[in-house]
Amino acid sequence: MAIVKVIEVIASSEVGIEDAIQQAVTEVSKTIRDIDSVYVKDMKVHVKDGKIKSYGVICKVSFRVNEISS
Repeated sequence: MAIVKVIEVIASSEVGIEDAIQQAVTEVSKTIRDIDSVYVKDMKVHVKDGKIKSYGVICKVSFRVNEISS
């Protein structure tokens, strides 16, 4: 039986939304294997002096949990 676990992460980028999502996947991939999908729950931008300074995303990352054989 396949088990899927979901974690929520927050990531940001000064480049754009797509880069912020990639940052989330890159960081999660350092400790989690078998990532199946990323659901972008929320997006936002930080503004300073009338200009966008950074982009942020809240993502739900789904990955398979491997069973340990006994």
